Parts: sequence; structure tokens; C-alpha cells
Amino acid sequence: MEWYVKVLKNYVGFQGRARRKEYWMFVLFNFIISIVLSILQAILHLHQFLTGLYSLAILLPSLAVTVRRLHDIGKTGWWILIGLIPIIGDIILIIFNCFDSEEQTNKYGPNPKVT
Repeated sequence: MEWYVKVLKNYVGFQGRARRKEYWMFVLFNFIISIVLSILQAILHLHQFLTGLYSLAILLPSLAVTVRRLHDIGKTGWWILIGLIPIIGDIILIIFNCFDSEEQTNKYGPNPKVT
């Protein structure tokens, strides 16, 4: 849960680097929260109100942590736009997000595993 809160606290921080663990824990908690909200919507007959509101609230933190994750592997944040290509773009982003961090300091900052 601390990784999820860490990303939310740095919700518009597009500078720096994010570890693989930080990114994937954020994705995991987003997935769990979305499932819980979907179940609540079904019970309360809200027709995607809660998940829509949550998705809107989490949009900037999701973009920011993805850009920081790309920085961690030495790629520019503009690579996030490859996700606009249907299916193939998402696969490429998933592969990029699975790469390990660059060991040394890169142009985006120090290695977050070390600091």
C-alpha cells in the first residue's frame, strides 16, 4: 500500500525515476480498487459512476508513474505515446515496464534502488 500512496503523493511528478516495484504495485492496487468499485457499482446499480470517477482521479498519477518508469530504463517519457497504437503499443509498453533499472545514474536522475 505504501507504493500506491507514494505514487499518489507524487501525482504530477514527471521528473525522476520510478522502480519496477513502485510501478507494478501501483498497477496492482489500481486493479484491486477497480474490481471492488465495479462490484459496488453492480450492487448499487450506479452504472460505471464510481469506476469512471476513480479513473479520472487516477489519470495524472498513472501517467506520471509510467513516465518515471520509462525514465528508469533510460527512455524518454514521450514513449508513453506508443500506447496510442492499438494492441502493439500496449504490448511494447508492458515489455518496457518489465525491464530492470539502469544501474548507474542516468540523465533522469540517480538509481532509485540505491537511494
